[in-house]
Amino acid sequence: MSGHSKWHNIQAKKSKTDAARAKVFTKIGKEMSIAIREGGPNPVSNSKLAVLIAKAKSLNVPNDNIERIIKRASGADAVNYEEITYEGYGPSGVALIVEAATDSKNRTAGDVRHYFDKFGGNLGQTGCVGYLFESKGVIVISETDEYGDKVVDGDTLMEDALNAGAEDFSEDSGIFEVTCEPDDLEGIKEDLSKKGYVFESADVEKVPSTYVSLSGEDAEKMEKLLEHLEEDDDIVNVWHNWDGQ
Repeated sequence: MSGHSKWHNIQAKKSKTDAARAKVFTKIGKEMSIAIREGGPNPVSNSKLAVLIAKAKSLNVPNDNIERIIKRASGADAVNYEEITYEGYGPSGVALIVEAATDSKNRTAGDVRHYFDKFGGNLGQTGCVGYLFESKGVIVISETDEYGDKVVDGDTLMEDALNAGAEDFSEDSGIFEVTCEPDDLEGIKEDLSKKGYVFESADVEKVPSTYVSLSGEDAEKMEKLLEHLEEDDDIVNVWHNWDGQ
């Protein structure tokens, strides 16, 4: 579940391995558990849970898995996960926000600090890079389907998205990005879905105001840092402003 970085993350999402997908199941299960603890197991009255269920389905999490997560998180022996956000810098000042869901703050904090230290970064104080990001609803749609056939007309999509309430529309190499206010995301998704659009991703993301370019050893270290963060089961989202991924 890599962070927003222009359109480079789309190909990475498309090439997820089965092992990586299994980690997606684990991570979104933790987010759902937290939402259920805070607002109950009924998605009708728990909007946060409803959004996560929709997100799980968009990531092809089977309905049986979703039902098991809800049942387990509603039980007396449910694991008590806590949400924690870390901020820091990667190589050459790349800004990172790391969102975790953990049952052991000490373990997760130690692991995150280790990753930053090992790959040329520095874990900072809360707020040290947050001002560089803005929460936005981001919908990504591909011009072509899985067979490479063109199925989306960019001009039509732009008109449909703006009419639905989107605030911005971008295109790059056959990848369309619709941006909106976070509170408008679900409504716009519903409108576009009714018109037959299929989403590569549709979620609230932390979008950076500027991007940082890396090369050579710094790029390699950044790649390794992201790999280790994203492979950690406690970490549910990593947002950054590196334009190389």
